[in-house]
Formats: sequence, C-alpha cells, structure tokens
Amino acid sequence: MDNNGLTPDVLRELRRSRPYPAVSLTMPTHRRDPRHEQDTVRLRNLLTEAAHRLEADPEVDKRARTALSAQLGRALTEVDLRRALDGLLILADGQEHRIWYLPREVPERVVLSDSYLTRNLVAATAQSRPYWVLGVAADRATLWSGTGESLREHRGNGFPMAPPEESWDVEREERIGDTPSTFSDEETRKFLRSVDDAMGAVLARRPRPFYLVGLAPALALLEEAGSATRPAAGRLVKGGLADGPAPVLLKELRPVVEEYARREKDDVLNRLDEARGRRTFAAGLDEVWESVRGKRADLIALEEHYRRTVRVCDGHLVPVDEAALTAAPASRAAASGDGGRNDVRDDIVDELVETALDGGAEVVFLPDGTLAAHDRIAAVLRY
Repeated sequence: MDNNGLTPDVLRELRRSRPYPAVSLTMPTHRRDPRHEQDTVRLRNLLTEAAHRLEADPEVDKRARTALSAQLGRALTEVDLRRALDGLLILADGQEHRIWYLPREVPERVVLSDSYLTRNLVAATAQSRPYWVLGVAADRATLWSGTGESLREHRGNGFPMAPPEESWDVEREERIGDTPSTFSDEETRKFLRSVDDAMGAVLARRPRPFYLVGLAPALALLEEAGSATRPAAGRLVKGGLADGPAPVLLKELRPVVEEYARREKDDVLNRLDEARGRRTFAAGLDEVWESVRGKRADLIALEEHYRRTVRVCDGHLVPVDEAALTAAPASRAAASGDGGRNDVRDDIVDELVETALDGGAEVVFLPDGTLAAHDRIAAVLRY
C-alpha cells in the first residue's frame, strides 16, 4: 500500500484494540539487486518465525492460529518485492491483512500484541514529506497527493472540480478568444472561490505543504477568491497540467519542491539557533526523547537516515552496540516498548517520531550531516 494511503482515519483504525494476537511483521528490504533477491528468503523465514511463535503461545487457540496463518499466507502471495523500497510492514489479524512498502529502513522482527505496531509506518510517512498539488484551469481543478517520487490524483473531497455546466458558455469563450478574458469572467471567479473553499477543507483535515499549478491569471484569481490557497509552499506557472499525467506533472514540479525543501531546511536551522539563544533547545537522542515524553517539544529535527539501537535504563536511553546483541524472541510486552530483550529498542527513533507527532510537535527530516554538531537530532522546546 502507498504511504499516501495513511490518512488520520486509517491510522486511527490501525491503532484500535484487537483480539489477541494481532501480528505486526517488519523487515528491511532492498530496492535493487543483488541483495533484492535475498528479500524473498528473508520474508519466508520471518513468516515461519511468526508461525512458530503462534504455535508456541499458550494464549493462542487453534481457531485463532488457523485464521491468522491463513491471513499471513495470503499476505505472502500478495507481497510484490519488485515494489520494495527500504522496508516492508505486514499487519494481520484473524480477519484481515495489510501490506505497506516503506521508504525507510525498519528492524526485522515479529510482534504479537492486542494492536498493530504503527510507529515504523508513521515515521516512514513523515520522512516521505507528503504534499498536495492543486492544478487549476478556468474550467477544471484537480488535486494530487505526493510523497517523494510518488504522485497520484486524489479523487474525493469534491475533486476533481468543474463549474456547473450551465455556467460554462462555450460560445462566450470562443467569442472572447483569449485566456486573460476567460479568467476575468465572473462565473470563473465563482468557480475558483469554490475551489479555494474545497482546498481549505482538505487542508483542515489533512494539513500538508501544497503547491499550485496553472497559468498566471488563474493563480492570481484563485488568490483573490479566498484565503486557503494563499500560503502555498510554491507555484508552478504553467498551463496544461491540471490533468497530469502524473509523471509529467511530477517532473515539472520537482524544482519547485526542491526549492521549498531548501527553504524549509534554512528555516529549521534558524529556529534551532534561536532556541539555543533562548535556552529552549535540546540535542542528542536522550535529551530529545525526554522532551518528547514530557510533551515539551515543539519541533523535532533529525537526519533522514538516523537510526539507533538503545537500552532503556532508569528512564534514559543508553546506546547499544548492535553487533553485540544476541538474537532473542520479541515478547508480547515488546509491542509497546515496555519489555523484551532487556528493554532493548532497535527502532527508538521511529518511536520518538510517532510520540512527537501524537503530542502535537512538528517533525522535519533533514539531509544526512546537517545536524552532525547535535548528534543528528535536535529539538525546539515549548518551555
């Protein structure tokens, strides 16, 4: 499943309590050969481990074990490793299974619990920087959902939009004969006001950076029509792209997205510097973790490929040498991060990201090396 599909409603449904056991399976994957071929073997081995865990668990009766095994078997046949990114997540209970291809590395493990493990999915979605693209023409508006190198048309929330048929006079358009006059028509203004309203509703429910695409007269009139689309992250002034296709729109939009990423990076670094001056600053995994747990973090900045395995000791995080760890089965308590393997957590960064987002903090991923002076992670504190 595309990370574009992780809406607040989907996440809320994934997090609900389920009859024990709900299975969460995570595995690192590879986008290219030669290691890509190993992923199939690793996946089968991980599913075999899940079967053994279910067989050995006294809390799992035969009926539940049979139903879960059937769902995991279906998941195995449906996984398409040709679509593999950096991680694979399979969620299953006795009634369903779900497959997610993640653009972020995840640990290899099987967790049995009474809910699905979502932190890897949440962190991967945040790292992929989801955004909206609103394509505007005089007679059409389309909405696109993007993450990284993926872009697809969003059909819903009123999109795609078009003026009422009775308000669009083809003969009038032919008589006017030029684009500026088309955009000066009052019916077009009304239409663009409705587009602005619809976009405002989307942003209220699923806030993201968004980009505007269209001819200059259309974008100017859209800005006059309302307020929702004024704070756009960027604009691509070009016509003929409201209907894509997605690969063409993505290619044309790439410089605009990259420019926004540069501005965002500069803004985040400035906010961190200002926080240091105000002494509302934290750096390093343990300090940031403590601020997140206390809901004091307003902004978390971390490098894109930052990973760390730690041990929790007296409420603090102690780095662990991963090579020194001995393999041990994950316990049911490990699903919530409260136990298992002497409380070693090999995805603590993902857990931190999910906790920060749940606490209302902003999370921004920056290029590797940007935060080298702060041990690769830093925070602006609310107080």
